Amino acid sequence: MLDSDLAKLYNVPTKTLNQAVKRNKDRFPEDFMFQLTEIEKNELVANCDHQIIVKNELVTNCDHLKSLKFASVPPYVFTEQGVASLSGVLNSKIAIEINIQIMRAFISMRRFISKNTEIFNRLDSVERKQLEYQLRTDNKLEIIFDAIESRDFIKKQGIFFDGQVFDAYKFVSDLIRNAKTSIILIDNYIDDSVLTLFTKVSKNVNITIYTENITKQLKLDIEKYNSQYNPIRVKKFKKSHDRFLIIDNKEVYHFGASIKDLGKKWFGFAKLDKENTKILDKL
Repeated sequence: MLDSDLAKLYNVPTKTLNQAVKRNKDRFPEDFMFQLTEIEKNELVANCDHQIIVKNELVTNCDHLKSLKFASVPPYVFTEQGVASLSGVLNSKIAIEINIQIMRAFISMRRFISKNTEIFNRLDSVERKQLEYQLRTDNKLEIIFDAIESRDFIKKQGIFFDGQVFDAYKFVSDLIRNAKTSIILIDNYIDDSVLTLFTKVSKNVNITIYTENITKQLKLDIEKYNSQYNPIRVKKFKKSHDRFLIIDNKEVYHFGASIKDLGKKWFGFAKLDKENTKILDKL
């Protein structure tokens, strides 16, 4: 509260109030009372220029503070502790009555707190439990968002119909982008469109292709690819009819069509939960 407002409250001149404070400086440390700077005073006056509606009438808010604009000395401001101390150093009748009321209020508050300690403890316990629940909820949400961002929610099985070229392409692209250490593709029909998919992988991911025919064109495509990107190893392999994509040596996807033909005709795919070890052992 401002010194001028307190002076009105205690029914004494502002000058008298401030003189009483100066005579009792030890009772008013910085957390009890402080003086506004010139900038703070101007901001206080500026913030009171807006208007509010009271009982259907337009009224200037805190209009009494406008007089501060022309004050030669910035006002003093009192905290609640300062207000209590102030009532003890003023000699006006109102100040004495307020001082007595403050003392009675403190006593009542102390009695109330002592009688309701158990309730406060319970409220504190409830608040702590709410905070713990909120933290657990936030952690779960963070896991969910991380999973979405890292594309952990990839379908385990499904069918792509003819014409769903982009959908099928995006699905396989997401699988490839999700790789952290390695990719193994078993597919007897490889061309440069398949190599384009592998441009999406991280630099530290090792890529190996097993295919039945390593043509001159494929050799040239691989050579061009390896000159710019993380090298791909190509191995000749004639034991597989179907197509398999193995991510990080643990996730095995079976495809009913070659990767280069995604979306051109109906094809199904499925994630094989327990076949990765068997396939890796036989390669």
